[in-house]
Amino acid sequence: MSTDSAKKRKPKVIRSDGGAVEKEVRKARGDGDQETKSYSEEVEVETRDPAKDYDLYKKTCEDLQRLMAEIHELKSKGGKDASAEIDERRIQSCIHFMTLKKLNRLAHIRLKKGRDQTHEAKQKVDALHLQLQNLLYEVMHLQKEITKCLEFKSKHEEIDLVNVEEFYKEAPIDISKPNFTMNDPHQQTLSRLDWELEQRKRLAEKYKESLANKEKILKDIEIKKEYLSSLQPRLNTIMQASLPVQEYLSMPFDQAHKQYEIARHLPPPLYVLYVQANSYGQACAQMNKASQPYGRDKNLTVAIEGDVEEAKALARPPEDSQVSLPSSADDESDSDAEEEQSTTKRRRPTLGLQQDDKRREMLKRHPLSVTLDLKYKDGSVLHLYFYYLMNLNTMTVKTKVTTATEMSIAISAGDLLSPASLLSCLYPGDHGKTTPNPANHYQFDKVGILTFSDYIGELGHPYVWVQKLGGLHFPKDQPQKFVMADNSLSASHMETTIKLLRVRLQSRLALQKQFASLEHSIVPISTECQHLFPVKIISRLIKWCAISFEDYVALAFTKHVIEADMAQETDLFFSALIERGTAKLHVAIVLNPGYSTIPPIFSICLNWKGEKSSRNDDNLKAIESEVNVCFKELLGPKPGHQLLTNQIQRLCMCLDVYLETETHDNSVEGPKEFPQEKMCLRLVRGPNRIKPFKYNHPQGFFTHR
Repeated sequence: MSTDSAKKRKPKVIRSDGGAVEKEVRKARGDGDQETKSYSEEVEVETRDPAKDYDLYKKTCEDLQRLMAEIHELKSKGGKDASAEIDERRIQSCIHFMTLKKLNRLAHIRLKKGRDQTHEAKQKVDALHLQLQNLLYEVMHLQKEITKCLEFKSKHEEIDLVNVEEFYKEAPIDISKPNFTMNDPHQQTLSRLDWELEQRKRLAEKYKESLANKEKILKDIEIKKEYLSSLQPRLNTIMQASLPVQEYLSMPFDQAHKQYEIARHLPPPLYVLYVQANSYGQACAQMNKASQPYGRDKNLTVAIEGDVEEAKALARPPEDSQVSLPSSADDESDSDAEEEQSTTKRRRPTLGLQQDDKRREMLKRHPLSVTLDLKYKDGSVLHLYFYYLMNLNTMTVKTKVTTATEMSIAISAGDLLSPASLLSCLYPGDHGKTTPNPANHYQFDKVGILTFSDYIGELGHPYVWVQKLGGLHFPKDQPQKFVMADNSLSASHMETTIKLLRVRLQSRLALQKQFASLEHSIVPISTECQHLFPVKIISRLIKWCAISFEDYVALAFTKHVIEADMAQETDLFFSALIERGTAKLHVAIVLNPGYSTIPPIFSICLNWKGEKSSRNDDNLKAIESEVNVCFKELLGPKPGHQLLTNQIQRLCMCLDVYLETETHDNSVEGPKEFPQEKMCLRLVRGPNRIKPFKYNHPQGFFTHR
C-alpha cells in the first residue's frame, strides 16, 4: 500500500520570489521509510565553488569531445562488438549532458543572485545620494537666508528724516529728550522717528482739510460745467449755420492759399523742399489720424519766410534786375587783371572793395527761405531755416532750439545745442564745413575765397542731406555749374532725415540733462536700468568736464584710440574722475555726434600704486572692454539715451571689483584698504589673472565672461 501510494504521488513545486524552483519529493528506499528529503539547487549554489564548477565544465566538455570522437571512430570501423561500446559511450555522454545542464542551471542562479545583490546595492546608493541632495538643498537654503539677513535694510533708512540740528531745534523737549539722546544714536534715531510721525500726523490733518476744500471746489466746477454744457448745443447750432459763410469766404484755407502763392516765387530746390515736406506732413497726419486743420501733422510745420517783392523782382527780365551772374566771372577777372596793370597807387583801395563786392555777390542768398519746425512731446521745438545760394546753386541750413521749460545749463553741455555742432554728422562724414558742389571751388578761386567755412556763421551749413532734401545731387567726377532739382531724390530722403533730426535733438536734450547731473557728481540711473548694477557702489564720480580735441590727443592713455582713427575733430570730448579712497580713475570719453546710435568710447588710467592703463594692465583692458564692447547691455529702454550714464556707472562698479579683489600686502600692518563687499564666485581666471567684472542679476554675484 505504501509503495503504490508513493508511486501515485506527484512531485511538489515550491515557488519562491526569484521564480519557480522544482523540488522533487522522493521517498526513501524501503517499504517502511516514510521520511522525505527536499532538494534545492539554490542552497547547493551557496555551497559550491564557481571555480571548481568552471573546471568541471571544461573537463566535461573535453570528455564529451573525446566520447563523440570515439563513437564516430567505432561507427566508421563497424564490427559486431561496436554497438555495445557505442551504447556504453552514449550513456556516458548523456551523463555528461546532464552535468552540463546542471552547471547551466547553477550559472543562471548565480547570475540572478548577482543581479539581485547589485540592485540592492544600487538602491542603497540612490537613497544615500538623495539624502546628500536634500542636505545640499538645505545648505543652499540656509545660505540664502543668511544672505537675506545680512542684506536686510530697515524701512527707516528709506525715510528722509530732518537733520539732527533741525531736529533739536524744532522738536519739543518731550520728544527730542536731549539729555538721553545726545550720546545714544539708537535713542536719537527713535526720537527722530517719533518726530517724523508727529509731523506726518499734522500733515495728514492738513491733507484732510485740503480734501474738504477740494470737494467744495469740485462742486462749484460741476455747477459751471452744467452751465457750459447747456451752451454747447447752442454753439453747435451757430457753428453749423456759419458753415456756408466759411465756405463762401474760404476762411480756413486762406493761410495755406497764401503760402502756396508765395511758393511760386521759390527757387527750384526750396520749392522741392517745401512741397515734399508738406506732403510728408500730410501723410503723417493721415497715418496718425491727427485731427488737425487741413490734414497736416501737428508736429511738423512748414512755412515760407522772406521778402516776396524782392523775390518777384528776381523773376523779372535781366534788364530790370541787374544781377551779375557767375558766367561773366571770366570776363570780369580778365578786365580786373587789365585794370590792375593800369591803375595807380591812388586807385588800389578801390580794387579791394570791388573784390569784396564780388564775394558778396557770389555768396548772395535768395530773399525767400523755408522754415521747418519739428515739435516734440515735451514741447521742445527744432527750428530749421533753409536758404538757397543762387550763384553757388547750393542750399544751407541754420538751426535753433526752443525748449518748453527752462533747463539748467551745464558748462560741459555748451556745444550740444549750438548750431555749429547740433546737426554735425547727421549722416556719417557729413560735417557741413565745405560745399558739396565741386564747381564752387573754381568760383571761389576767381573771387579770392579761400575756404567756405569762414562764412558758415553767416550763411549756414551746406550739409549733403540738405542738398538731397532740395533734390540736388552733385557728381564729383563730373562737376556741373547748375544741377536741376529732382523731386524723387528729395522724397526718398525726407522720411529718414526727419527721423534722424528728431532722434538727434532728443539725444542732445537727454545729454544736457545728464551733464547737469554729472557736473554735480551725480550719475543719474533710471529705474528701468537699476537692475544692471548692484545696490551698493562705493566708487563715486568726482569731476566731469568738457575738453578739446588737442587735450584729448595729449593724454597718454588715449593713443590707441587715436591710432585706430576712432576719434575725429568733429566729435565731442569729455574728461571724468572717479575716486574711491586713494585710488583715482581718470576717464577720457569720445562722444560721437551720432550718439546713442554710435556708442561713446572710454579710455581709462588708474592712479593707485603707480600709474596703470589698458596698455600695461590686462584688468583695466578688460574694464574698457566691459564698457566699450558690451555696451548693448547698457542701452536700457529705447532709444537708449541712458547709455552714457550707464557706462559711467559700470565703470564705478568695475573699479569697486578691481580694488576689492586685489591681494592684500601682508607686510603692511593694519586692515585692508578696500575690504571685499562684492560677492565673486572666482576672484581671478586665466594666465592674465582677469577679475570677474560681469554682474549677474538677480543673483547678485560677479562672474567672468
